[in-house]
Amino acid sequence: MNLVTTDWLQNNLKNVKIIDCSWHMPITKRNGFNEYLKKHIENSIFFDLDKNSNKNINLPHMLVNSDEWQRIVSEMGIKNNDLLVIYDNSDLISSCRCWYNFIYFGHNPKFVKVLNGGLRKWIKEGKETTSHIKNFKRTNYQTNELKKLVKSKKEIDENIITSKFKLVDARSINRFKGLEKEPRKSLRSGSIKNSLCLPYNECINKKTYEFLDRSELIEKFDKIIDNINETNIVFSCGSGVTAAVLAFALSLINESYLPIIYDGSWSEYGKYPS
Repeated sequence: MNLVTTDWLQNNLKNVKIIDCSWHMPITKRNGFNEYLKKHIENSIFFDLDKNSNKNINLPHMLVNSDEWQRIVSEMGIKNNDLLVIYDNSDLISSCRCWYNFIYFGHNPKFVKVLNGGLRKWIKEGKETTSHIKNFKRTNYQTNELKKLVKSKKEIDENIITSKFKLVDARSINRFKGLEKEPRKSLRSGSIKNSLCLPYNECINKKTYEFLDRSELIEKFDKIIDNINETNIVFSCGSGVTAAVLAFALSLINESYLPIIYDGSWSEYGKYPS
């Protein structure tokens, strides 16, 4: 299971590397790093989704190259055999994107966990936070890039004809149907032809911030995927963040599934002209 509970983490703070991957949409006017400086779980290392993305392309949150990932993670003080627990304080469950990045670059999937309910649940339960930042010694992290876990626009276009994989969009139904304007400028409304839609927040309990239980998740995915044991499922969204939430949710009910993301998502596909 890729999820850990707040109680489990509290009892294992010294046995894991903890990553705070809080990220917020610009419209919220919140800053994940500034919030981290004021309050985070003990020994947490901050991972900046914007900063640690490819700066050589005009698309948000795209994967960096292998050498850059080695540098980023080495500077975080993380080793290849570390057990990682990732959390966030974000409505978008941004910890799942960090989870995906680590798996893409070859960290053992069994060693990458997400904190169920995130920092909000941790605080709600009265568990300790701190503003103290612990510095970890630089490591020599090595990557093993799994390129099959990312799709390009070319592959998405080809799939419209060949239907080799199912493409599931994590955006809201209204955005998917083109009934609502996109939050990013220069993007048309709508969705990729033949894609399906499961809004990522339908997989989350809105009161506890936790993922739905297994039976509820199965019910959600059964409505859009003929066989939840399929492994050739690709997820997209606005910028590759909430796509990872759906990929993570599917991994909770299909242990054979490794996350596959259309990295450019609608930020790339929805650019004018069509």
